[in-house]
Amino acid sequence: MLPKLFRKTPLAWFQVSRERTRLAVALAGIAFADMLMFIQLGFLDALLDGATKSHQNLQADLVLINPQFQTLFYIKNFPRERLYQTLSDDKVESVRGLYINIAQWRNSQTRLSRGILVWGIDPANPAFNFPEVNQNLERIKLLNQALFDRASRPEYGPIADLLKQEKTLEAQVNGQNIQIVDLFTLGASFGADGNIITSESTFLKLFPDNPPNQIAVGLINLKPGADIEQVRSRLVATLPNDIKILTPQEFAQIEIDYWQSGGIGFIFGLGVVVGFIVGVVIVYQILYSDVSDHLPEYATLKAMGYSDRYFLGVLMQEALLLAVLGYIPGFLLAMGLFQIAYTATLLPIGMKLSRAILVLILTIVMCVISGVISMRKLQSADPADVF
Repeated sequence: MLPKLFRKTPLAWFQVSRERTRLAVALAGIAFADMLMFIQLGFLDALLDGATKSHQNLQADLVLINPQFQTLFYIKNFPRERLYQTLSDDKVESVRGLYINIAQWRNSQTRLSRGILVWGIDPANPAFNFPEVNQNLERIKLLNQALFDRASRPEYGPIADLLKQEKTLEAQVNGQNIQIVDLFTLGASFGADGNIITSESTFLKLFPDNPPNQIAVGLINLKPGADIEQVRSRLVATLPNDIKILTPQEFAQIEIDYWQSGGIGFIFGLGVVVGFIVGVVIVYQILYSDVSDHLPEYATLKAMGYSDRYFLGVLMQEALLLAVLGYIPGFLLAMGLFQIAYTATLLPIGMKLSRAILVLILTIVMCVISGVISMRKLQSADPADVF
């Protein structure tokens, strides 16, 4: 069917390319619509990727949280004893707790304060899969020692540059002095512009109102060969209902659901819809004008016996040509804007193959819809009225 369709391509191409100014306007409009969809989808992915990057790097087979837990940035704690109670199952190999809270970081140069996400871990029991963190666990065992996220926003100060000159760097967090001893890489997100990792003792010193027996997240590692679902079922049956037991993937999904349902995800999704509608309107106007300008010629072809199906094929080819030609500059512009956005925000935004394919499909659908709508004008062309 496609080879037969594209045997009509010269007519469609001549129709599209005859008016160069109109073609340029059409391609600019499609490129703008594509760029808008790319940017909205890019920020949506950056929102979700940034919010769940820490989840994806946890060393755990199962995760314990408070049932009211919604996001890392509004923590609901639960009793640490619940974590230890999971050791009663003979398939549980080890457990560890995480303290999480937002502190005020004071920039030593500007003297301005900014919120930063603080992770309190047990240095004797690694919680993350970050090699840079695990290589420096001995260093943060000492009180008031911390690791700083080099991918944090620059408003915290040139920490990475200063550490190259000094072995340690003094910083002020929640009004207390701590020593930054090394760096790791996690990245900023919509909820936190930066991160630091400390020992549990340092965390509790920074947050004296946080009871030591109240933790944010519990991590459970099972023995080799253990069935995760069976262990979870046993733990759910034996533990009180003041905790929830999840897989790391389900834990990350809670974060995703929070951001998608919290309004920000909806706004980005709405932006994609708006871009799609803008593209439909622009392509429809171009195709409608083209059909109107050549209505006598189309009426003549109708009088010669050409069917509406033939004209629909020509319009579909025009729509596909516009879709492909308009997609290319939209894709290139989006690549440039992604780089600018990453430089400005340090959010994990960039081009993905899946996103490029999705926007191409949306562009083709957008142009095909416009072509189908424009066909109504052709169907109304009556050779008797023209001649």
